[in-house]
Amino acid sequence: MQILVLNSGSSSLKFQLFLMPEETILCSGLIERIGFEDSKFTFKTKDETITDITSIANHKSGLELLANHLLDKNTGIIKSANAIDIVGHRVVHGGKHFSNTTLITPEVKEKIKALSSLAPLHNPANLEGIEVAETIFSKAKQVAVFDTAFHQTIPEHVYKYAIPNEFSDTHNIRLYGFHGTSHKYVSEKAIDFLGKQRSKIITIHLGNGCSMTAIRDGKSIDHSLGFSPVSGLIMGTRSGDIDPSIIFHLSKRFDYSLKEINTLLQKKSGMLGLTGYSDLRDIQSQAEKGNKACKLALEMNAYRIKKYIGSYAAILNGLDAIVFTAGIGENSSLMRELVCDNLDFLGIDLDTDKNKLRANTIRAINTEDSKVQILVIPTNEELEIAKQSVKLFEN
Repeated sequence: MQILVLNSGSSSLKFQLFLMPEETILCSGLIERIGFEDSKFTFKTKDETITDITSIANHKSGLELLANHLLDKNTGIIKSANAIDIVGHRVVHGGKHFSNTTLITPEVKEKIKALSSLAPLHNPANLEGIEVAETIFSKAKQVAVFDTAFHQTIPEHVYKYAIPNEFSDTHNIRLYGFHGTSHKYVSEKAIDFLGKQRSKIITIHLGNGCSMTAIRDGKSIDHSLGFSPVSGLIMGTRSGDIDPSIIFHLSKRFDYSLKEINTLLQKKSGMLGLTGYSDLRDIQSQAEKGNKACKLALEMNAYRIKKYIGSYAAILNGLDAIVFTAGIGENSSLMRELVCDNLDFLGIDLDTDKNKLRANTIRAINTEDSKVQILVIPTNEELEIAKQSVKLFEN
């Protein structure tokens, strides 16, 4: 069975083609900086890696480029689009409707579309990927795996907001949580690494979008993203936590419309708003050159993460491990160092030499004396989506 997995982020598209159940990767790749003139397309097979710097305007253009490479007579992996049995899609917001992996139908697509206002950077891109895939791989089953599903175990006293009950009871305004596929995958890897099922873990997913999860005994009990994926940590273009009164101040003082405020907080804030750059690699490079705004933004980013580590250590009543994952978490030794600095009170002690080493496998970067394990675990949301997609049709 051949399964193509599409993982659309706010400005990226990761993909892998699996032979299942063997979990063999036939090809993989990444489209970065979607919407920019210098978008990067990477397509890997066991024999070669193709890289192209080009302008990719949107996710639809990126998917069409991927399809061309998959079907190319010289470099392609499949001879026909009909060779794909299942296309597994990451979908960010499932609201109250979806707590499990789901076969995509017209009704499912309508619900994904209806939830786009809650995840405007993601659900529209996810839906676009589904519709393009339906056209290109018309014989394949289309499956959705929702970011919100892993967080269904968060208890009511955590997911409920302190607003009149009717809004949560009738209108389902509550914390949902996101990046669930990634948090689930790396937490399971961490539990295996620790060798203890009863565990207290904080997973830190740092990419263009960022989030943290408090995980007790393998179950999510709190999460930094809430009703939509804009709260919590400072992200590439999203503000993270702010005082809600700022929204009213922007409207009253500067005559911003609700649409303009939404765009400001979702697409013009975060690291982009602080520095002019949304990619952490650019920000780190500028900081090394003495750019004060970039230095400050890195400090602010790390400080916010530290605050969540402290609060989650409190609600877990202890801590066995913290886990760094996703593009920034896995690759930025500087960000890991900034986050772990001066956390010895919690038993977190980073080994700076281990931290600088690069690897594609799970590794511990704490000192021998550290009470808390500091782990770097490469996430593989695509494999998790493939496994869940196969499981859907085994039942």
